[in-house]
Amino acid sequence: MPRRLVITKPGAPSVLEVIEMSMPQAGKGEVCIEVHFAGINFADTLMRLGLYQPRPPFPFTPGYEVSGIIHSLGEGVTEFEVGQRVVAASQTGGQASHIVAQISRVIPLPDEMSLEKAAAMPVTYMTAHHMLHHLGNLKPTDTVLIHGGAGGVGTAALQLCQWAGVSKVWATASGHKADIIKQYSGIPIDRHNEDFVEIISRETGGRGVDHILDPIGGENLKRSLKVLAMGGKLYSFGMSAAAPTSKRSLLKAYFAWRKTPKFDPLKMMSRNQGVFGVHMGTWNDEAVIAEQLHRIIDGVNQGALDPVVDSIFAVEDAAQAHQYIHDGKNIGKVLLSFK
Repeated sequence: MPRRLVITKPGAPSVLEVIEMSMPQAGKGEVCIEVHFAGINFADTLMRLGLYQPRPPFPFTPGYEVSGIIHSLGEGVTEFEVGQRVVAASQTGGQASHIVAQISRVIPLPDEMSLEKAAAMPVTYMTAHHMLHHLGNLKPTDTVLIHGGAGGVGTAALQLCQWAGVSKVWATASGHKADIIKQYSGIPIDRHNEDFVEIISRETGGRGVDHILDPIGGENLKRSLKVLAMGGKLYSFGMSAAAPTSKRSLLKAYFAWRKTPKFDPLKMMSRNQGVFGVHMGTWNDEAVIAEQLHRIIDGVNQGALDPVVDSIFAVEDAAQAHQYIHDGKNIGKVLLSFK
């Protein structure tokens, strides 16, 4: 019987439930995918807490990316065939055993790419690619600071910088995650025991960096502005500082959210800086989505990009997976299995 994960109401991971559903039917220009793996993103955990917008009304099924095989074809679809291995980006509802997707958001998988690796790719790599290339026009001579460098988007961004020939990339993470950053030619900064503002200021001679990727928000976002170079771009794509962990209460998380900086346009004008809010789940330019997905697949085929999968949880253990992400234990992507 088809089934899906549901966030029943805002709250702790215990509000997640797996329920049965009817088989979805593909319409014109759509395919129905039998999902093998679905990615979990930090945005899913924030939506569960009621902290992330936009989101559907409760109860709803989260999920922006899946891998699996084509179950059935909608009217007029000739680009795919039943049983074909694919990866897809969805606007929501991906964490289900079967989903319907527009063909513009579905890509055939190369034979050498596993379904596990494929499910770890769309959101993290598109988010990183969208920031660095679509918005940032990344050049080999640029400098980059990646916060959360050992996570899904962080490891994707490190690989994209390496592919682009960028030689100066710093990445913050817990100290024990330094090896994964070094693996992709990044310079690790221990976020708990080192001051990234002091390190970046010293190592750039006070200039700062051209690109800063920040999924943390709050005070961290405010401090990131201190090391953004003249003409630099800051990308905010999350608010993990506002998410409670096993060591952080909801009250402390609220105060972290309140520390989000208020941006001063006049000051930014004087330094020609830009701040972007990035949420690929709300991006609706299908041509840009398709272009970036195809470029990422090209990177995989060339051996430049290799999605990092940390762990795979059965969908019935989704609450454990959410807590695992909240506690910052993952290096790379966390997936849900529907097989």
